[in-house]
Amino acid sequence: MAFGAYPTIMLADARLKREEAKKQLSTGKDPGEQLKIDRIDKKNDQEATFAAIAGQLLNKAEKEGRAEVTLAKKRWLLSLAEADIGHRPIGEISAAEILVPLRRVEDLGNYETAKRLRSMIGQVFRFAIASAKATNDPTYGLRGALVAPVVTHRPALTDKPAFAGLLKAIWSYQGNLQTIAALKLMAYLYPRPGELRQAEWPEFDLEKAVWTIPAKRAKMRREHKKPLPKAVMAILTELKESAGQSKLVFPSIQSLSKPMSENTLNGALRRMGYAKDQVTSHGFRATASTLLNECGKWSADAIEAELAHVGTDEVRRAYHRAKYWDERCKMTEWWATELATMID
Repeated sequence: MAFGAYPTIMLADARLKREEAKKQLSTGKDPGEQLKIDRIDKKNDQEATFAAIAGQLLNKAEKEGRAEVTLAKKRWLLSLAEADIGHRPIGEISAAEILVPLRRVEDLGNYETAKRLRSMIGQVFRFAIASAKATNDPTYGLRGALVAPVVTHRPALTDKPAFAGLLKAIWSYQGNLQTIAALKLMAYLYPRPGELRQAEWPEFDLEKAVWTIPAKRAKMRREHKKPLPKAVMAILTELKESAGQSKLVFPSIQSLSKPMSENTLNGALRRMGYAKDQVTSHGFRATASTLLNECGKWSADAIEAELAHVGTDEVRRAYHRAKYWDERCKMTEWWATELATMID
């Protein structure tokens, strides 16, 4: 056996290693084979660092079709722990080590971010366990160690007269035409803002009056179809005529290949005089949900289906699509008429 080159390995060290090899032989072990195993284990440890496993988890999420915005958030969260535990073999990382980046985030007052970071680190450990790279998830024991963030609901106008005032402000707004159109569609259709901002023309069937939000962009990672009322069809037809070469319905002012910024709609609401604690673009969903339920004309399940809140069970999803589609079509036309009444 070769133990290393002199003078890196001194004679005394070589003798010690020789004695260790003899002890292994005496117990029936082949010291040469053990050396090979040790080298393999060392290589596996190097390949099983937290950063390496996190990279594998992100690759898996990407192959599963996760939205780029979701992947970007995951990468950003993992970057907060990179300096502290990224280089460490995942099987050796302790709860105390994980607390270091978590406390750093907490010290900045970012309690919600610290909570999400703990959850993200836990995802990496659970993936490592499933990949036989770790045996336990240390983040589980840290659940009570972090400051609980105060839950703040997204601002929304759920009072009908107040919502009517917002609609009048939108319909009389003198800003960019695409921004106005996007705000109107948020009021008519109440999708998630990201679903609308990143919408592409092939998703809209203007003959059948249906918008199909692809699974890769929908929050629940399943395709979602929305019926389009006549008022929305008019807006889309006008936008289509001026769309040019962009496949995006709402391209950025700076580039036709990039979607409208996430701050554009909220920025317009601020210019109309609405503070960030009064209303946001996401608040249209809460407004529609509240007013549609309060009117008593539509089943709660149809409203939930329109909001894409249906459970993940495949049979239940198919059942909702079939059972409530006609009701949803009628509901969207009624909602559009209600908006017209509030604007007048």
